[in-house]
Amino acid sequence: MFTSLSDRLTATFKNLRGKGRLTEADVDATVKEIRTALLEADVALPVVREFTAKVRQRALGDEVNRALNPAQQVVKIVHEELVGILGGETRRLRLAKNPPTVILLAGLQGAGKTTLAGKLARHLKDAGHTPLLVAADLQRPNAVDQLAVVAERAGVAVHAPEPGNGVGDPVAVARSGLELAKSQHYDVVIVDTAGRLAIDAELMDQLRRVRDAVQPDETLLVVDAMIGQDAVQTAAAFDDAVGIDGVVLSKLDGDARGGAALSVVSVTGKPILFASVGEKVTDLETFHPDRMASRILDMGDVLTLIETAEKAFDAEQAERMASKVAKGDDFTLEDFLEQMMSLKKMGSLTKLLGMLPGMGEMKSQLDSLDERELDRVAAIIRSMTPAERGDHTILNGSRRARIARGAGVEVSAVNQLVERFIESQKMMKQMRAGGGMPGMPGMPGMGGGKRAKAKQKAQVKSGKGAKRSGNPAKRASEPVSPAPGAVAPAAGAGLGAFGLGAQSDADLETALGDLPPEFRNLLG
Repeated sequence: MFTSLSDRLTATFKNLRGKGRLTEADVDATVKEIRTALLEADVALPVVREFTAKVRQRALGDEVNRALNPAQQVVKIVHEELVGILGGETRRLRLAKNPPTVILLAGLQGAGKTTLAGKLARHLKDAGHTPLLVAADLQRPNAVDQLAVVAERAGVAVHAPEPGNGVGDPVAVARSGLELAKSQHYDVVIVDTAGRLAIDAELMDQLRRVRDAVQPDETLLVVDAMIGQDAVQTAAAFDDAVGIDGVVLSKLDGDARGGAALSVVSVTGKPILFASVGEKVTDLETFHPDRMASRILDMGDVLTLIETAEKAFDAEQAERMASKVAKGDDFTLEDFLEQMMSLKKMGSLTKLLGMLPGMGEMKSQLDSLDERELDRVAAIIRSMTPAERGDHTILNGSRRARIARGAGVEVSAVNQLVERFIESQKMMKQMRAGGGMPGMPGMPGMGGGKRAKAKQKAQVKSGKGAKRSGNPAKRASEPVSPAPGAVAPAAGAGLGAFGLGAQSDADLETALGDLPPEFRNLLG
């Protein structure tokens, strides 16, 4: 959505790098580029004027002049102002003190209200609620049937007493849906209402009557993020005629310029609560202004990435894998497939990688990423027998040819998968032993690894003493190799570090006995 805007702003800030001090001309040139980028993104002109004026004022102030890195300070200012025009703080749904909470969805026809109703219901269900969808859009052809299908995909109940297609009273349907929710103990009611191709008096009158019948706790306007400036005008018209509490942006995963998201909050004063970011029923995100601003400036969105991973990965599965690694068990192709399927649950790889900071510069590589590669790999592994998945070393030529035929790929694809798996297996062993990952110590409880033990044996054979620990307490317990011709001191003679004359494990244990357990573990 914000690709073009992000690219323009990133290129603008590159011109500021390396400058120890920013002149007024530098600031003016930067502000001009920002203004052009926002206008090209279809942001409302009043919003652009106010935004650039604030950025210019702050960029010429002391906070930039006194900064060690003026360019980074300007980026920080732009980020903060973007957060401001996107709403400032994250706005959550207001739930009624006495259930059910009633949410009324409004918007023009084609904005995506019905689909979003299912996504919102699924979002609330995952949060522990029991939502009920109410089919009050009786005007659009097959709207009732569509809501029933969406409800089935979301795994929630739907109240649809009328067939629709111009038949039935939406006010009566909304009222009966509320009564059903109270009697059946549904704690959230989502009312899907009719839309029109354009704003008209009949639509607004019907919405007011439905609103008065159910007295919603939240009236949310669903806005198509791809319609640009019309989205702002639509939001203002609905707010004046009906009154809205917040906005939901649909189709935010499209290729439009994204000006609606940057304009609707400033023009209407109403917050954005959710953003629809895909076609699946789970593709609904809580709108975080600070995270969206970071995405626009190519700073990434690691928090959303972490939240997505927490939802997709099974805690029991992760614990089982960690336990397996800790015990020293081999990482198998079955484990490889399990981890890959968990990754696939997180959604599009391109989208996930795009949440990492600085990935905007790798846009061409991300666009060329083949999302079907995971499916091909899964097909290859599933074409193997359980024995082959457990031990890849038995995969000879004939077995690989059979697997390739079963998966519908060339033998070279099977060979490449096995090679990649062997590299992954090596990495897991290195992490466990602490021998091959740069700067990576051995994992707790796994020892120093084969490489460290082999080195220690070689030192004993060659007669060279092992290197002494840099930890004073541990060094006190290590035997000291006497220099040639020197006489070894008697045990306990002389004082070690901290005045501990400990030369044996028993003596050291006694000397450190008063320390808390966590410190004793730390000192070995």
